[in-house]
Amino acid sequence: MLIRGRAGLAVNKPTEPVPTGWVWVPVNSVARQETGHTPSRSRPEWWGGDIPWIGIRDARLHHGGVIYDTLQTTNPLGLANSSARLLPKGTVCLSRTASVGYVTVMGRDMATSQDFVTWTCSEALVPEFLVKALIAEGEGLRKFGKGTTHTTIYFPEIRALHICLPPLAEQKRIVAKLDTLSAKSARARNELARIETLVSRYKQAVLRSAFLGQMTSEWRTRNAALQTASDLIDCTPTPPQPRGGRDATDRVIQGKAALAVNTPPRQAPPKWQWVPLSRIARQETGHTPSRSHPEWWDGDIPWIGIKDAGAHHGRIIEETIQTTNEEGLANSAARLLPAGTVCLSRTASVGYVTIMGKPMATSQDFVTWTCTEALVPKFLMYALMAEGDDIREFGKGTTHTTIYFPEVRAMQICLAPLEEQHEIARRIEAAFAKIDRLAKEAKRALELVGRLDEAILAKAFRGELVPQDENDEPAEKLLERIRSERQATPKAGRGRGKV
Repeated sequence: MLIRGRAGLAVNKPTEPVPTGWVWVPVNSVARQETGHTPSRSRPEWWGGDIPWIGIRDARLHHGGVIYDTLQTTNPLGLANSSARLLPKGTVCLSRTASVGYVTVMGRDMATSQDFVTWTCSEALVPEFLVKALIAEGEGLRKFGKGTTHTTIYFPEIRALHICLPPLAEQKRIVAKLDTLSAKSARARNELARIETLVSRYKQAVLRSAFLGQMTSEWRTRNAALQTASDLIDCTPTPPQPRGGRDATDRVIQGKAALAVNTPPRQAPPKWQWVPLSRIARQETGHTPSRSHPEWWDGDIPWIGIKDAGAHHGRIIEETIQTTNEEGLANSAARLLPAGTVCLSRTASVGYVTIMGKPMATSQDFVTWTCTEALVPKFLMYALMAEGDDIREFGKGTTHTTIYFPEVRAMQICLAPLEEQHEIARRIEAAFAKIDRLAKEAKRALELVGRLDEAILAKAFRGELVPQDENDEPAEKLLERIRSERQATPKAGRGRGKV
């Protein structure tokens, strides 16, 4: 049965035309094909020697490259008491079971497990060319195997595996060209991948700039008639706070931007004012209705848990994974909070921030602030986000940090004038949208680089990547010459392990 690969490999010989000087040949006619074995694990004296032994993890770590060192080693006793064999440097290894498709080249003499098929190339086949041919198939290599959940390429297919073989000189030109192009695409991938990792840093820099008063400093100068934060606070009634609980701490913790525990030494930007959050927002927490009462759950009241906050970090939340009902609220300390309430996860996963898009309840893992007219909810949300992971400094504990209520009750915010709060939120969202667009473009470009690599490999095995040279000895003539030379040489006995 013919199974045509994506590029230069097939099970059995295709009938399609080939480039000038190329020829379809069985891989085992130009390379000695073998497999490996695993010395018994019950015999520790067969392990830990000086003979590298390639397993699947090694192949994964060195996919597409040369392998010099392995995670496990065997010794002459291990080889003598198993079907494993020491194979020469330059042998090509393909994982054919468990994780199909990892390809590597031995950088020195090694043995392998039975999860591999190996080819020790003759002078007609450049090992690196075989490696590129195998990599060019990609996931398509699984077509040569059987099984869905766990694919294995069995030896009847391996013995029938063919390669479209160019002249030897052209093989070397193809390998050199692919190596050059691969190095360039690797650099491109690295640079594009850096953008994705830098996105959170860019956003954090935007937030810090905003809440240190730098983002809107010129805007503030142009709007000299702004009502100051101090005047805004003076004309805002203090919201009622829940009674009970522990008193506020008296220790001072300066945040990285516009938050602190108690009044910090950092001076506020012009027209801004440090103020206790409890002066301009009602601070509460939540609760979890008893799980032993299923009738208190699955109602029409959204109930925010840690997973919800993680999924909606930095955004307005409209729907939650779990819901409660009036009975659940009546029988717990949970309370229905109004739309616009800002939620901060204070335990388990500290630092998730979201804003309620409609009335909701929360678990006890949150502290919530229902803002007065002096505080824009998005301004508070972004101020909390501006602290980033450093918000943990307001809490206690190393493995599992929790921000306790003495610190929450003493929390202060550096409040901007009301118009400036709106302007800061608008500018942050515009900057985030731009950063997200760039990240999306980088991700798209990264995908295109991957497709370009595939296209280049396909082109290489169509004979279109490098110029052909009419002076190259055609592959068929090379093979005829090698066969003649072999016929003139006495045959050596078959070595153990050949398949």
